Amino acid sequence: MPNELIINTRPHETRVALIENGVVVELHIERKTGQELNGNIYRGRVVRVLPGMQASFVDIGFERSAFLYVSDVHRELSELEQMMLRNSLNNEDHSSQDLEEVRSDPITDISFNIEDLLHEGQDIMVQVSKEPIGTKGARLTSHVSIPGRHLVIMPTVNHIGVSRRIEDPDERERLRNIIQEIRPNSMGFIVRTVSEGTDENKLESEMNFLMKLWSNVQEKMAKTPAPGLLYRDLNICLRSVRDLFTREVDRLIIDSREEYKNIMEFIETFAPRLKYSVELYEGEDPIFDTYGIEMDISRALERKTWLKSGGYIVIEMTEALTSIDVNTGSYVGKRNLEETILKTNLEAVKEIAYQLRLRNIGGLIVIDFIDLEKKADRERVFMTLKDALSKDKSKTHILRLSELGLIEMTRKRTRENLNRFLTEPCLYCEGRGSLKSKKTICYEIFRDLEREAIPTSEGGDIFVLVNPEIDHILKEEEQDSIVDLEKRINKRIIIIARDSFHVEQYEIST
Repeated sequence: MPNELIINTRPHETRVALIENGVVVELHIERKTGQELNGNIYRGRVVRVLPGMQASFVDIGFERSAFLYVSDVHRELSELEQMMLRNSLNNEDHSSQDLEEVRSDPITDISFNIEDLLHEGQDIMVQVSKEPIGTKGARLTSHVSIPGRHLVIMPTVNHIGVSRRIEDPDERERLRNIIQEIRPNSMGFIVRTVSEGTDENKLESEMNFLMKLWSNVQEKMAKTPAPGLLYRDLNICLRSVRDLFTREVDRLIIDSREEYKNIMEFIETFAPRLKYSVELYEGEDPIFDTYGIEMDISRALERKTWLKSGGYIVIEMTEALTSIDVNTGSYVGKRNLEETILKTNLEAVKEIAYQLRLRNIGGLIVIDFIDLEKKADRERVFMTLKDALSKDKSKTHILRLSELGLIEMTRKRTRENLNRFLTEPCLYCEGRGSLKSKKTICYEIFRDLEREAIPTSEGGDIFVLVNPEIDHILKEEEQDSIVDLEKRINKRIIIIARDSFHVEQYEIST
């Protein structure tokens, strides 16, 4: 089956689905909130330095200040060299090789204190590396990078990198040598996956374009007051062409004529060979309905995901981590228990890797596999998971299966996961994810009646307004309890059903 990139765009929202072998593997959604920040470059102003956290808050023009860690702060190479030279006078262990490492490796390898690098009121060029997530502000870096179709320019780091997805060692070496020859001194570049097989002229042309972009950013930095925007990344449609429309994708289909024209102009400039693989969708049905994507989105919001064998996984997200539980469900196997458990775990591994990518789940993840007795089986599950995650573009780190059947792993998080983006806490259960049982609600009502109804010799009526389901239980199952309560408070209790009430809602009045 062909691999496709399906784009549904409307003025209020754009959705991009990457389909591999007929299955949606990635879903990107962008809503027009005016705060699509990832990749944007700003002139920011430091508003607070936190030595205890080795970080600072930076104002980039939004309600919440952004966060900049010390490891993401750039120092000019000349300053680094001077500092290391000063250190070398007091420490004989330093050698001339240290300076070479500074020139060739990312500056984050060097340790500094945040208070030595930044101070309140200082203006600094920063780039958003992570969108605001939940109550957290955006995360920033001053190691600026600007991606193109084939290359990524990294002006603050003297480094040449080649995408790990280019596996041929000869091709990797060829590309590295080309960049080494044509790049300016001390300017860093990363060669992207789509560059495989690309000739030197095309790479040089894009390099010149990126360097011109960087020059414009520097000019704006000198003129723009803080906080101010220096560079805005491409919109989601063009980013999808740049980042997702690779050799493995056979065609791109979009349902907006305006964005179709923008994509064709972009492709004509950067990848003209792809123009015959772009189609404008003009069908009557919504494009996501036509390709069955809406159902995949609905399934991606469910806690429980069923496996083909009859087993299932349960995905629970908390503030600290995401837990994934593997269960055999209705699967009973054919031969013995150990084989049933192994098969369920192996099937769950592939589904977990798929769900992590589709839902864009990041941070700390704990997977509770069904216990396996044999060490060889535990190793097989671990290696299968590692192999399944190798196709994931987000960086992952996995620990081996413990004796308790747990795998701990991390997945790089750069934006909200799908569930938190498309849902919000339940207004009824206040985000608990569950409701009180009907019996619990009935007994709460009884306790409230005792609190509010002061026993008197005069008697009287007390009215209880409840949801119809609670009304049924009170009148059919709890009649004896109501009679007993009426005797104790010396009042007649009148139950009234209200269709508009939520099951947990009730009112007591006299």
